[in-house]
Amino acid sequence: MATQNFDYETFAQNLAAQAQELVPPDFNDVQKQYVVNTLGNFALLSGKALAEDPNLNFNEDQAITITQIIAEWSFHKSVDLIRSGIPQQYWDTIMQKIAYTIFEIAKQTFSQGLPNDKILELIEHHVKKAYIEALGELKNKGAIDEGLMEFAASQSNMDRMAQEMQNPQPPAATDGTPIPQQNNAAGGAIEFPKVDSKVLKLATVAMLFKKMNQDKVQTILDKFGSEDAQMVVKFMRMPDLAQRVGAQNALRCLQEIKTTLPKNTDLTPSRVVLRLKKFTSKYSSKDLDTMLIRERMGVKRLVFNAMEGKYYDKMPPKVASIVATHLADSV
Repeated sequence: MATQNFDYETFAQNLAAQAQELVPPDFNDVQKQYVVNTLGNFALLSGKALAEDPNLNFNEDQAITITQIIAEWSFHKSVDLIRSGIPQQYWDTIMQKIAYTIFEIAKQTFSQGLPNDKILELIEHHVKKAYIEALGELKNKGAIDEGLMEFAASQSNMDRMAQEMQNPQPPAATDGTPIPQQNNAAGGAIEFPKVDSKVLKLATVAMLFKKMNQDKVQTILDKFGSEDAQMVVKFMRMPDLAQRVGAQNALRCLQEIKTTLPKNTDLTPSRVVLRLKKFTSKYSSKDLDTMLIRERMGVKRLVFNAMEGKYYDKMPPKVASIVATHLADSV
């Protein structure tokens, strides 16, 4: 079944527009345009396939993620090719091989339901493998020599950008003199450390908060420590936050955050019983009969069993928890 509601054309255009701001400043106009066009074209092609191929069965979020991964790798590897010195007539062939590899690995891993961190790890492995194989093919047919092949293989714009995020260069004054920056506590520039750091996780949380209702955001921030809350707010004000964090880093952080979240104890049978006993204790039997008159028999049994400290085990805990919330909110 094709992916519905995925506006892949607009999404690809947005990714290409974002890439305009990230292309290395030392690239000339032709090189910059190649990076942006390559990213945009591959994002458009992959998005179209995900949205329209009836043999694929991905939801909108999965289609967006796969397209974004292809776009991000297209950006990094096209930059690597330009810096490598490989003749331009071979760039498209190498990039097509890489994009095809990402698309196939992504389809397989997402279909298998693998964890996001494992998916990203496998894609990275196969991207590097496809890149090295493509360089080897050029060498074997005499298009490049071994020295150029080794130099091209050593290029990694992804690693370079990660290093720059860890150790950003201070901006220069008009005379070229670096401008001293304040530390974070003093309200100066924010430094992104290693990808497994707490700060990058806060940046990922900030990305989510930017898309949420701000009243809810403030409620959540009130539960943060003051220093962490201030850091999240600073990140939310950064217009290029998503580009600086990167899709892969964000997915890794979200996966780790998910695994460390406490389990929802409201879903345990004993917790549901306690909630319902607290609820029923406020009313007489006659009042409860009146309140439950239109409820299904299963709901009534759940409530009356809870009054005796027992759980109605024919109702799943998740459903029972929803019922308990519904009853509490309906009075």
